[in-house]
Amino acid sequence: MQATARPLAAAALAALAACACCAACAQAQAGGRSQDSALLTKPDAGPASELWVDSGFATWHFDRHRQLNGGNRGLGLEYRFSGTMALALGGFVNSDRAWSDYAGVIWQPWAVGPLRLGAAIAALNGYPKMRAGGWFPAAIPTASWEYRRVGVNLGIIPSYKDRLYGGVSVQLRFRLFDQAAELIHVR
Repeated sequence: MQATARPLAAAALAALAACACCAACAQAQAGGRSQDSALLTKPDAGPASELWVDSGFATWHFDRHRQLNGGNRGLGLEYRFSGTMALALGGFVNSDRAWSDYAGVIWQPWAVGPLRLGAAIAALNGYPKMRAGGWFPAAIPTASWEYRRVGVNLGIIPSYKDRLYGGVSVQLRFRLFDQAAELIHVR
């Protein structure tokens, strides 16, 4: 990572931490948890059955002098099969303006209030300077926030040499199906 990108990465992490703290404070004021409980909690890892449709990404790149694509239009699906894990797959126009596909698992074993924290462990392709556009593994620190049928994923994309350009990406999500909610309405 270039020297100019390090302060930006630190600022992105600080912003993520501030969001987490604000979410926890808001939940505490709303009576969602007692003041003596831990800030970092573990969400219920029990079974789930939720299907989400995900947008592409809006990315703020650390390396601002390159003319990178920050409007990464695309479409994906996310299936949450437990309280801490989801399968994800989709495609988008990447920072190099080439088409990329992704498939992976989102693992979020921690929470701060309503904000889930963890990583997306995925395989991606389509980046011309990374394995000639072929598939490669990636681990992306990820936070997710959900409210009823809408949600947001926030990923901090690490830079890798002169092949992948890091940044902070935001992805909108819309829940199509929640088996637990559907079962409640059927009864």
